[in-house]
Amino acid sequence: MPKMKSNRSAAKRFRLTATGKVRRGQAFVRHNLTKKARKRKRGLRGTTIMAAVDTPHIKRLLSA
Repeated sequence: MPKMKSNRSAAKRFRLTATGKVRRGQAFVRHNLTKKARKRKRGLRGTTIMAAVDTPHIKRLLSA
């Protein structure tokens, strides 16, 4: 039986933390940035932890 492959699109978008939570990039920072406040754009920098309800699905995609 061949090896299981992780979902490559998910692997590029999500990372697991040491405690097993899923880290993801923030949405809403790709375009139309002129109408967004400076404070809002600053808050959207970096990564955040994914909601607990979505975590099992993402972990399934990443495990291989």
